[in-house]
Amino acid sequence: MDALRLEYMVRGRIDDLSIPARAQPARLDGLWRYTCFEAFARFADQASYLEYNLSPSTEWAAYHFDRHREGMRDAEVNPPEIGVERNDDRLVLTADIALPDRPVVTIGLSAVIETRDGAKSYWALAHPPGKPDFHHPDCFALELPAAGGS
Repeated sequence: MDALRLEYMVRGRIDDLSIPARAQPARLDGLWRYTCFEAFARFADQASYLEYNLSPSTEWAAYHFDRHREGMRDAEVNPPEIGVERNDDRLVLTADIALPDRPVVTIGLSAVIETRDGAKSYWALAHPPGKPDFHHPDCFALELPAAGGS
């Protein structure tokens, strides 16, 4: 797999949310502190993975980890293409993200949603027990078929 096309949709009273203003697409750390959509891609070794942070501002970040929250460094990837649509009851972020030339076996999709009063909620395909931890192996809930498999 060379790339993923992702689409995140939030429905409800969008004006109640704190959504970063559109900016020039750029790599930026700390996006997860605000409304942000995330994608995690675990490699076949079952330990190392990529994390993408995708902001409605169109800013982004990408990190490589050697194992659960260890060995973090900037991932050498092409910038994602991010599109954002917003109206009164819907926010949609689409992103095309490039993946390295390594087999990806599981994906984790998640979001941090911040309201105007600063409260945050944490969304994922699956959560581990206890407090939210999008890096936890339980969050890598979407299995991808093996290349060339049936």
